Amino acid sequence: MKSLFISLIAGSLFLIGFPWSFGQNGEIFQKIKNPLIVIKKRERTLEVFDGERLVKTYKIALGFTSEGDKQREGDGKTPEGEFYVFTKNNQSKFCLSLGLSYPNVEDAGRGLRDNLISQAEYYSITKAIKEKKMPLQNTKLGGEIYIHGGGRANDWTQGCVALADEEIKELFDVIKVGTIVRIEA
Repeated sequence: MKSLFISLIAGSLFLIGFPWSFGQNGEIFQKIKNPLIVIKKRERTLEVFDGERLVKTYKIALGFTSEGDKQREGDGKTPEGEFYVFTKNNQSKFCLSLGLSYPNVEDAGRGLRDNLISQAEYYSITKAIKEKKMPLQNTKLGGEIYIHGGGRANDWTQGCVALADEEIKELFDVIKVGTIVRIEA
């Protein structure tokens, strides 16, 4: 009887763990309360956290000029700094996409100092960031930086972060507008 009881408990634990090992992504993602995305350009990874707990790591592709911080429109660099998701686009030509709040306040300050943007553009960007809205996307600083699908075989984007289509589908369902995204060198 005792061995039957132990077998039943062991079997139950196995069955509880069984879907966890095969359905882990959906289950883990459903439980995320405080999402954070950290992108490490050098390692070509996108990490999803729930608070301080790492939930999943993806391999990524970057802009076609992957070294350095984005400076201006057309430079092919992926920006560095802290951003937030300002929109979710289910009509993207790259499967699905999450819009990032580039340029941020620091980028706008640099752009103003370097005469890439006007005082009015600087004000518009900083106001949008303060209100957690979409900053100007059509200045000499560049814009339209997204996390999207389309593949990750090599660095090919205009400055975006690319994942495999299945992976952006996974993220798209979980990541909310307002989620913080840190992009590190």
